[in-house]
Order: sequence, then C-alpha cells, then structure tokens
Amino acid sequence: MSYPNTLIFVDLTSDDPAAAGDFYAAVFGWENDPRPLGVYHRMVPGGVMRDSEGNDTSIGNFHLGIHKAENVRPHPSPDGVEPRFMATEGRKARVWILISDDDSIEAVLERATALGATVLWKDHFWVEFNGINSAFRDPWGNEIILWVKGGEAPQIPAHFTQE
Repeated sequence: MSYPNTLIFVDLTSDDPAAAGDFYAAVFGWENDPRPLGVYHRMVPGGVMRDSEGNDTSIGNFHLGIHKAENVRPHPSPDGVEPRFMATEGRKARVWILISDDDSIEAVLERATALGATVLWKDHFWVEFNGINSAFRDPWGNEIILWVKGGEAPQIPAHFTQE
C-alpha cells in the first residue's frame, strides 16, 4: 500500500441529534449542519489545519458527526439494525479537541456545564504528549477531552496533576 488509509470522520451517538448539534454549536462555536434535521448532524468547525510552525495549510479542519441511536445512518436497511440505544456503561470512544488560542479550556468547560455536561477532570498535564487537558461528558454520555499544547518550556501550575 503506497498511501495510508485516511480517517475522515468520527460520529457521536445521541437520542436527539438536533439538541446535540445545538450543544456543540454553543460549546465550540461550530456550524450545526443537519443532514437531515434530527437524524444526522454534521458539525463543521470551519478553518484549516495548521502546520508545525502554526501556519495555515490548505487542509480543512475535520468535521464531527452526530447520529441518532435508534436508526444509525447510513445503513442498507431503511429500518437500521439493533441495538437502538446509546451505550451508557463502560469505556467508549473519546473525542479530543484542540482548543484554539482565542478560547480556553475553562471557558469551554463553563459553556458545556451550563448546557448539561459533567466535568470528568480538570487541570491535568500529560508529560508524554506535552499537553494540558481537561474532560467532560456531554448530556448523551460522549466523552470529550480538551487539549492545549504545553509548548517548549511549559509552566505547569502546582495544583495540576501530572503523569
């Protein structure tokens, strides 16, 4: 294989994709693009990827999908298949969001919790990947990791946990 397979999309599950789309639009400022309304929502962050020096590239930022648990699309059968409920227990996929320089983890957590999210942890530094992170669970049970790059010589506050 001369060219790698490419990740193009990640979907979250919701029993109400329209409400979940409104939630992510309010928390992150993304466009909520119903395709169609209440069945599948594409969250469009806008902007483009940046290279390692912080310069814009021609690669658009990834989109995030939100599908309806009771009939996940696409599927060959118009009725979909079981299960028709959201996973509520145990580990599941997590989505990592790089917070822009004109926003903050604290502000994102404030917006998310005001709309029903639960904070999972705050103020953690992961040495291995040089990143400051916090996380929340959205009202539908999806886990979101908020990430800020530590930089060349990160100054980690004393109250932060580290690993």
